[in-house]
Amino acid sequence: MIKSAGRRVVAVTLACAALFSTGTAEAIVKGGDSTQRYPFMTSIPERVNQTGDRGVCGGSLIDPQWVVTAGHCVDSALVTPDGTVRIGSEHRNSGGTVRRIAQVVTHPGYALQSESVPFNRNDVALLKLDRPVAEKPIRLASRPGEPGTPTRLLGFGTTVDTYDFTKARFPERLQELDVRRGAESECGPGYAGRTRLCTVSPRREAMACIGDSGGPQIRRGPGWQWELIGVTSGPGAARAACAGGPGLYSSVPAYADWIRATIRSNRGGN
Repeated sequence: MIKSAGRRVVAVTLACAALFSTGTAEAIVKGGDSTQRYPFMTSIPERVNQTGDRGVCGGSLIDPQWVVTAGHCVDSALVTPDGTVRIGSEHRNSGGTVRRIAQVVTHPGYALQSESVPFNRNDVALLKLDRPVAEKPIRLASRPGEPGTPTRLLGFGTTVDTYDFTKARFPERLQELDVRRGAESECGPGYAGRTRLCTVSPRREAMACIGDSGGPQIRRGPGWQWELIGVTSGPGAARAACAGGPGLYSSVPAYADWIRATIRSNRGGN
């Protein structure tokens, strides 16, 4: 993780990662190469302000002209997006559709983690594209599912379990990891709640990590179609590295009304 002056912990634990290099086939950490096409999957290239290194966040296409990601992925105190996104590709640097970002709307209640609150709050943001894309958006889930519900994580994050950017390694191929909804009690005290989903991997030492921030947590909905339940936010408990415990995800159902209202009110020109 990155720390700011005054030793305040900055919420980049799963944030846009640096040092783009080719990773192994095992990622998110201990996930694997994507097994199908995910037309909604979005990568957001950017620069990490404190180090100047190139980084990436994930996102999900939820409308032909809108992407949902994490608030800390567009936090100007942390990162500078390069102004484009890549949608619908299983490769980080090629394929899919590239669009420019026309507008960024961060949730008004967004707040970065601090020494007193160890997780990001209202960690959701929307990106409006300069024009629509042909890829199919993912449906917003009406509910996240009960604890134990099977889910899947997607991302281009580090394959090495580390918060040290100099040790991180990033795959070119999109990675996936099958996990499950966790009970609130399976995350650290106070971490999970109505707007923050606890996520647990049945595979040891496997979880999303730096570079996966903002990316999707999905589950099977009606008609066996994928639907979006979560946005990668950070660790679900205090720990030394990403894969040593649960993950924390902003609950898409909890923010669905804000998401839809924001899109409706910004349907006009770019």
